[in-house]
This record gives sequence, C-alpha cells and structure tokens, in this order.
Amino acid sequence: MSTNLTRTGERARKQPDLIFTSLYHHVTDLDNLRACYEALDGDKAVGVDGVTKEQYGRNLEENLQDLSDRLKRMGYRPQPRRRSYIPKPGSDKGRPLGISCFEDKIVELAVKRVLEAIYEEIFEDSSYGYRPDRSQHMCLDKLGRTIVQRRVNYLAEADIRGFFDNVAHKWMIKFLEHRIGDPRVIRLIKRMLRGGIMEDGLVRASEKGTPQGSILSPLLSNIYLHYALDLWFSHRVKKQCRGEAYYFRFADDFLACFQYRADAEHFKSSLSDRLEGFSLELATEKTRCIEFGRFAREDARKRGQKPKEFTFLGFTHYCGKTKRGYFKVKRRTSRKKFGQSIREFTEWAHRSRCVLRKGEMLRQAKIRVVGHLNYYAITDNSERCSSYIYHVTGILFKWLNRKSQRKTYTWEGYRHALAWVGWPKLYIRKDLNPCRSLKAL
Repeated sequence: MSTNLTRTGERARKQPDLIFTSLYHHVTDLDNLRACYEALDGDKAVGVDGVTKEQYGRNLEENLQDLSDRLKRMGYRPQPRRRSYIPKPGSDKGRPLGISCFEDKIVELAVKRVLEAIYEEIFEDSSYGYRPDRSQHMCLDKLGRTIVQRRVNYLAEADIRGFFDNVAHKWMIKFLEHRIGDPRVIRLIKRMLRGGIMEDGLVRASEKGTPQGSILSPLLSNIYLHYALDLWFSHRVKKQCRGEAYYFRFADDFLACFQYRADAEHFKSSLSDRLEGFSLELATEKTRCIEFGRFAREDARKRGQKPKEFTFLGFTHYCGKTKRGYFKVKRRTSRKKFGQSIREFTEWAHRSRCVLRKGEMLRQAKIRVVGHLNYYAITDNSERCSSYIYHVTGILFKWLNRKSQRKTYTWEGYRHALAWVGWPKLYIRKDLNPCRSLKAL
C-alpha cells in the first residue's frame, strides 16, 4: 500500500464520520496502475477479449497511459464479464463466475486498494472473509474458544439465499456514500456493477448482484454486509440481549452465539425482516436455533436425544470432552465436503491418466492432497484426514494402473513411488484447540 493510502486509512480510523471527497486520483495514478499490473497473476482465465497479461504487457507503458487518460476523462467503460461455471454440490449447472478482461482487472484492483485502505479500518472484528491477514482458521479458532470459554449455550445458524446474485445496487451505492464522497469513484463503481455478463454470445445487463470471480466483488460484499448485518448485530442485537452474545461472519456465511435461548430465538425471528429490508432473502430451511455448549450433551441425554451439531466453513462442530472430562468443541470435516473432495480427486485422476506422465501425475496428486490437509488437518480432525489420505491413495493407484493395458505398479512399487514423490504424512497443520487461553474479546 502506498504512503498516501496508508494516511487515508489512518484518517478513516481516527475520524469515523469523515467522508472522503478526493480519492479518484489514486485510481488514475500511473504508478498505481503499473503496480496493479505487476500484482495480477498471468495464469488466470481471460475475459471476452481474450487478452492475456503477456499480450497486454507487450506495450505496457502505452497501454497504461491510455488507460489512465481514459479514466481521467471518465471515458473508461468496463467490458462485459465472461460467464463461466465451476462445479457446485447440488447444482447441475455449477456456480456462476464472471471473468473480467485483463484491463478491467487492473482497474478493479486499483479501486479495491483505495476502498480497502478506508474500510479495513472500520470493519467489525466479527468479519473474517476476504480480508488481509484474516482466514477461515482464525474465524474457527475464535469461534471454538468463544463457545468453550464464554457463556454460550445456544447458536443461531442462518443462510442467505443467493447473496452474490441479489446484492441491490441502490443499497450498495448508499452504503459506499457513507464514506466515499468522490462522485467519480462512485460513478466508476456503478459502471463496474452494471457492466453486464456475456453468455453464449449474448450480453445481459446487470440489474443486481456482484459477480463472483471479480477482484472487487469480495470487498463490495463485505461492505454490504457490514452495514446490513455486522453493525446491526453489534449496535442493536447485542445491546438488547439479556446475556452474552457473539457473532461470526465469513463472507456470506455467518452464525451467532447466545447465553439464553430467548435471545437466540429473537435474533432468528428478526433476521428475515432485517435482510428483506436490504433486498436479501433468508433461506428459512437452513435457519435454526440449537442448544450447543457445555450443558448441551447432558441436557440432550436427559431427553433421550443426541446433542445437536452444526456445520460452519466446511467443518461439523460437535460437543466433545477433554481427557479430563471437561467440555470441548470438536470438529471434523463435514460429510458433504469430504464426499465432494473425494469426487473431485477421482474426476481429476480419471482425466489426468491420459494426459500426464506417471511422475507428473504423482506430483500433482501430492499438491492436491497437501492443499486439502493444509485446510482440514486441524485439532481433533485426524480421523477424517487419515480417511481422506487412505481413499485418495487407493484412487490414485487405480487410475495410474489404467494408463495402459499393462499394470503400471504393484503395491510394493507404488509405495516406493509415493516415497519418491514425498507423499504427505498426516500431522496437525493448524492448532485450533479451543481450550487454549482466550484473550479479551
């Protein structure tokens, strides 16, 4: 971040009511645009014009100067985003993405840096998604330690139906105008939001939503939910509760923890109206209040039931015990995510056997397994991670041996090949023990 943007962030923190009226020069600055070009990955998918980073960089200075000039005279207009789909559980078509052209990515990153300098200073601590120096593991760690070490007895789970597709542009602009008083920045963001989507050769105008896949989309979604949910919980819901209350959000996934059932039920009942006020819809079938905490297991057994579980950020959370018999939140890979990971690995191995050599297939398989373990190999999840390694090792053996009519490996030879490639071993990558000491929340 440049020195000027650092100063902007400091002013945003020290003056919570300050509206910034002069920001557009940061977006049009040639050095800033050049830095954004350097920061972009050249291997990402291309937009509707098919221009790659390498092609754009052949006349880099001329292209950036032309882009800066068009931005200064407000002559820049983003091109439609190319519609693409990635696999999504429960959907035949997949999750829709909007792929921007490379030049549009430069502008998106330049705008993101300006907005991030301001909003990172005012976002609530309860927000973890798509923010610098924050991750899913930090959110899970804070959640687990809060449940164990605070007076938490009930949880309210909720889900927003199609959040990214239903963001209202009018509300988005109103939220931005709370801190952004430069009309040129607002006008540029309006153009980005309404740039349209190209699918099957046809361009469809964007009346609402912020497309997933855009560089700017995660930050805009955080700004939207900051005003729609985060501030509402911290300044109204929490103050109206009789007992303790805590809230955690990662992008559009969120849940709240309460000391008393009445507070949890009130939050659940008022949530739908709150979201509808901002053109969002609550998925009622995925919204519920459950008893969860240090007394949940004992109370459930008295009723002849099992204690409730909940799923958040790919992990199923359940009531467990320490070696000394004290309450402890434990986690395991959710059944849905586990099955999805196995299916994705199987599909990859099936495709790769025809195009990759044995050594390269082994190396890429290792990268996939390491990526899975880096996320899921946390405290108390060894059993599911061990099961994952067992299954993918067998799947890889099967498809390596189907590269030709002759068997590629015996099991003994396969073990030597795994040792040669440095096949991942199971160990805990992230210590998320909720019984560690908890700093002041």
